[in-house]
Amino acid sequence: MKVKLFMTLAALLVALPAAAFEVKIYPVPSGARPHDVAVSADGIVWYTAQGQGALGRLDPKTGVVKQIKLGTNSAPHGVVVGPDGAPWITDGGLNAIVRVDPRTEQVKTYPLPKGSGYANLNTATFDKNGIHWFTGQAGIYGKVDPKTGEVKVWDAPKGRGPYGIATTPSGEVWFSSLAGDYIARIETRTGELEVVESPTPGAGARRVWSDSNNRLWVSLWNSGEVGLYDPSSKQWKKWKLPGASPSCYSVYVDETDAVWLTDFSANAIVRFDPKTEKFQSFPGRNVRQMLGRPGEVWAPESGDDRLTAIRYGKTN
Repeated sequence: MKVKLFMTLAALLVALPAAAFEVKIYPVPSGARPHDVAVSADGIVWYTAQGQGALGRLDPKTGVVKQIKLGTNSAPHGVVVGPDGAPWITDGGLNAIVRVDPRTEQVKTYPLPKGSGYANLNTATFDKNGIHWFTGQAGIYGKVDPKTGEVKVWDAPKGRGPYGIATTPSGEVWFSSLAGDYIARIETRTGELEVVESPTPGAGARRVWSDSNNRLWVSLWNSGEVGLYDPSSKQWKKWKLPGASPSCYSVYVDETDAVWLTDFSANAIVRFDPKTEKFQSFPGRNVRQMLGRPGEVWAPESGDDRLTAIRYGKTN
């Protein structure tokens, strides 16, 4: 299935600096329900078509979209581009990690170990040694060694909840637990955890990302806040998103250390500047995750079957 369509938004909110941002929308097949997105170094955008059991591939230069079927009962959630340049998918329907060869489109599956049970696989990251770490909302975290194909799984503290996961510039791997209401650092040699409770009981730590200083930005779903945890000082800070009742879902930190968030309640993509502590808003409906590369961020709009790209230059 291929689509060759794209359109440009005519204007942004008046609060944004003129010509500072360019927003483009790229439709994907109806019913795809794009959940997560990742951008490769060459600019190709991969997204999980959760509604159709497929991995989507968008070439922004042409607007051409192609979807690759992942297998019977597939329900892909997360996607990241690995050190090998290939997209790796956490597939809840297959209860497996899936790799797609970007050239041949060959699909390789890494099932969870027998006896693991249904994991509700969520999100993944690669550590500095090329090991693939992942979370499962049913209450697990685990890893895949791409060299050997070995998959290992651990039970998470407090059971249900492991959600977002990210690697810091220094090489630490942290994940967040939505139901467990904490973030945790994985000791990558042993799989043991250092657990840090949320800044406010019940805040709901959904996703996590690192800035260039190894500080962790966390989307606090229940409290509608973005949290900042500094492992060096072991201190939290937090800010409420604008609006009456925000629900902070996604978090991504770009190369300028600007923090990108999504607010489900307001159908908005929100940019937070840590220097000025000010927010800017863009339209975006049901955006569950954002990723990008220098100069651009990408957001999958699962509610409208489209991907939104926000490209930017110097904004300060």
